[in-house]
Amino acid sequence: MKPLPLLIFTLSLSLLAVSAQTAGGYHVIKKIPIPGEGSWDYLTVDESARRLYVSHGTQVEVLDVDSGAIVGKIANTPGVHGIAIAPELGRGFVSNGQSSTVTIFDLKTLNTISQVPTGKKPDAIIYDPATSRVFAFNGGSNSATAIQAADGKVAGTIDLGGGPEFAVADGSGYVYDNLEDESLVLKINSRSLKVEQRWPTAPCASPSSMAIDRPNRRLFIGCRSKVMAVMNADTGQVITTLPIGDHVDATAFDPDSRLIFNSNGEGTITVIHQDSPDKYSVIKSVKTLPRAKTMALDPKTHQLFLSTAEAGQFEILVVGR
Repeated sequence: MKPLPLLIFTLSLSLLAVSAQTAGGYHVIKKIPIPGEGSWDYLTVDESARRLYVSHGTQVEVLDVDSGAIVGKIANTPGVHGIAIAPELGRGFVSNGQSSTVTIFDLKTLNTISQVPTGKKPDAIIYDPATSRVFAFNGGSNSATAIQAADGKVAGTIDLGGGPEFAVADGSGYVYDNLEDESLVLKINSRSLKVEQRWPTAPCASPSSMAIDRPNRRLFIGCRSKVMAVMNADTGQVITTLPIGDHVDATAFDPDSRLIFNSNGEGTITVIHQDSPDKYSVIKSVKTLPRAKTMALDPKTHQLFLSTAEAGQFEILVVGR
């Protein structure tokens, strides 16, 4: 029998090799053309309903995740940035940067329920299941608007003290948000609507994307300084940084494979493996297309979806194994 430390080391190497092999198979497997012109931003996967929500100009395109077919749209969302969903309430939420509103829609029919005023230029938007609140982060007023998901009423406004980028909820009553211009992460109490902590991200500069490993309390922060920072969600300690591509705009974590994906505007996805909560390895750089910098992960199939345009054609890249 092998000595225990050697056995553990051997098993760790074996698991890393398997993960490297898994990540090594990722590539663009499909391109889904979407009619019409216009800019784009975030994408969101509804895993249970098997739908993909894609921001596109003044509307949200709704696709079947598995077939890629367009199954509907949410119209009248001027300057759309992000989409959040509350499956248990049957509602979805769209941040409209041009009209400074959030559109609430029915997940089954896609019909608009109401429009809720926010701060100026709402961008990232997330749903917090711990409080059943939606948080819209307002890039034009350095604030966040908290909305009661069930009735659409504004619960309050949070002064952030800087320009917000992406955010995540830990499911236990806290929301974390990047301040890109200040190189800070804010820890926000989603019940009291108070900023409790302001943590520097150095040596990461200009944090723009974020994902979370909830059981291990780790934040994965994509930074425009071409690194991904790993932060302790309880203490704010930056545990390590790893090199990634240029102009990152989305980070996703797959808890099954322990892989972290950073989509970069240069036309790559940097794939990182979580060897342990405090140890990480860069596995691969997957080639995509320039400007494919926003991304959503389907936890069921482990596929990634990215928006871009190629020769004037708006399209969704599907990246998988």
